[in-house]
Amino acid sequence: MPLLIDGHNLIGQTPGISLADADDEAQLVMLLRRYATRKRGRQVVVIFDGGVYGHPHDLNGYGVTCHFAKSPRDADIQLIKRLNALPHPGDWTLITSDRAVADAAQQRGVRVISSQKFAAQLLAADTPTPASDDEKHEPHLSEQEIDEWLQLFTEPPPGIEPPTAARPDKAARKQRRKR
Repeated sequence: MPLLIDGHNLIGQTPGISLADADDEAQLVMLLRRYATRKRGRQVVVIFDGGVYGHPHDLNGYGVTCHFAKSPRDADIQLIKRLNALPHPGDWTLITSDRAVADAAQQRGVRVISSQKFAAQLLAADTPTPASDDEKHEPHLSEQEIDEWLQLFTEPPPGIEPPTAARPDKAARKQRRKR
């Protein structure tokens, strides 16, 4: 299901990212890229309001497309315009805590998830699961298993001569060439 995200609204609810950070948009986009990749290429469209990022096109990629509005009010207008233009609104999910934008989405049949709830899902999906006890420890091999492995990798198969460490001398090489 593709996502339409109220960018700065989500940043304000995402622990570890502050709206005061100079690169807050880039930090959120990195989280969203990892999310979209794990969700097998899920389409994510983010609208940032009044972003000061110099090169918004550098943020696009890996399933995430970013748009920068001129002001917070303009961002809400852009979100509502996009919602109204969706050909299949039931296929989309809007991420926002803005009541007016959420109401417009619900009127169009777009699923709405609050920024706070999605931020928790986003961070939970970005946290690696701890390894189980079986994965933490290397398997213990018995003496017999170690001997079998050593035999497999140190002894040549039957019928094959092991390579000799010494090179034949010049006379032996000449003798072979004459044959």
